[in-house]
Amino acid sequence: QVQLVESGGGLVQAGGSQKLSCLASGRTFSSYHMGWFRQAPGKEREFVASIRRSGGIIEIADSVKGRFTISRDNAKNTVYLQMNSLKPEDTAVYYCAAARYYYMDLKTPDEYDSWGQGTQVTVSS
Repeated sequence: QVQLVESGGGLVQAGGSQKLSCLASGRTFSSYHMGWFRQAPGKEREFVASIRRSGGIIEIADSVKGRFTISRDNAKNTVYLQMNSLKPEDTAVYYCAAARYYYMDLKTPDEYDSWGQGTQVTVSS
């Protein structure tokens, strides 16, 4: 398994932008599909975005489509989540996750093997 550490969270005003990073340990990062999820207080963890090993296939949740993008740099063992036009409802703890194998659609938490500790993103109105 890989160890994941997120960074880049914080407080941002509505309409602003923020970029999250997730650094993976180990030499096998390029073997993992990567995803971003978020969890707001009192709500279930929800899918935000995923990117396949090679970066060739990307999925974005409808709730953030057109505002968020996911990318990865396998040479730096890092996956990114660029968030633009942020809204108060984007406030949540954001988690990155790694999946060694692709079973369904990479949109459910159970498909992932490793998780980061999460980073808080707060969007003020």
